[in-house]
Amino acid sequence: MKNLGQTDPKIYQKIRNELDRQKNGLILIASENFTSTAVLETMGTVLNNKYAEGYAKARYYTGNKFIDNIETLAIERAKKLFKAEHANVQPHSGTTANLAAYFSLLKPGDKILSMDLACGGHLSHGAKVSLVGQLFEPISYTVNKKDGLIDYDQINELAKKEKPQLIISGATAYPRQIDFETIGQIAKDNNAYHLADISHIAGLIIAGQHPEATPFADIVTTTTHKTMRGPRSAIILSKNKLAKKIDTSVFPGTQGGPLEQMIAAKAVCFQEAMTDKFTNDQIQTVKNAKKIAQILIDNDLKLITNGTDNHLILIDCTPLNITGKQAALALEKVGIYTNFNTIPFDSRPAKDPSGLRLGTPALTTQGMKEAEMEIISQVIIDILKNPQDNNIKLKAKKLVQELTQKFPIYQELKY
Repeated sequence: MKNLGQTDPKIYQKIRNELDRQKNGLILIASENFTSTAVLETMGTVLNNKYAEGYAKARYYTGNKFIDNIETLAIERAKKLFKAEHANVQPHSGTTANLAAYFSLLKPGDKILSMDLACGGHLSHGAKVSLVGQLFEPISYTVNKKDGLIDYDQINELAKKEKPQLIISGATAYPRQIDFETIGQIAKDNNAYHLADISHIAGLIIAGQHPEATPFADIVTTTTHKTMRGPRSAIILSKNKLAKKIDTSVFPGTQGGPLEQMIAAKAVCFQEAMTDKFTNDQIQTVKNAKKIAQILIDNDLKLITNGTDNHLILIDCTPLNITGKQAALALEKVGIYTNFNTIPFDSRPAKDPSGLRLGTPALTTQGMKEAEMEIISQVIIDILKNPQDNNIKLKAKKLVQELTQKFPIYQELKY
């Protein structure tokens, strides 16, 4: 980045600082991952210079011959990966993808039935603080208080009672597999659309580590980072019968010019997702999460659902006499990055909740396996049980440093 270093040394230095942070810490944030260098390179290309409002062969600007080729390739790869009839690769983010999907199916005031935010749902699924919650009428389903699992009977009962126009499946902090087929049948039985948001588990689905959503949902949305380890962006998948509505809802409905450099980067990550290495890494991601979960349980930490089936783990920090925020900040001090998170039926506020969320995608991308999970798990246990012990902190920092040196990232980036 020699040109950036000359033009804006302050921004250049801050980017270098962030690279150093990523290199010298352990990323256990379930929604974060490391893209390949190829994806990073694609995002920084001259494709950024081109306006391409509209769709391939139907643009409002000239000069889009090669842009059309790239976007068409991204679409074909997305359809192949997810066995989808139609794909729109223009959404800028998961939330904008969801908004476009809603507007293709609903009118303001319609009812949306989705997972409660505190039980693992997402803001864009109908939380009252979001635009979605203000434009539509959100109804929430929860998990069972006893075991933390999705209550499918409750979803069915609410669907019969409330008659929502849309039922949303998918979560952002749910450690178990989601039964998309059952939710799809509930939607069908109640004349509702079914939208599956698979943003967290898309990579696992591609690798056969989680049941598919596409056969059982009218629309599937997903981000392309997280387990997919592509650019921070999103796509919408659907049946052909909804293709025109979705495309119109994305453009001109909710977006203007697409980010073609990001679409190209999505195409690259889709190509990478078709490799054996990607599949093996997704399998290892689940193995790593299960390993951490079991060690935490064996050391008397309380996990929501008492384990995991996917890439994430949710700890209830209440028995440790600390909050989730205190836990996350204590781990950050030794170079372990997590996020504080609400747990089902949390009595604490979202800004300082009871839960701590962990995830294994980034560690797995670095090449770590069960042996490293044992070391990391013990560090987490020691810190959470003794957050003020300086000797434990020093030992933890040393172990983190040893692991990051053994499993380096982006060695080719010499900023």
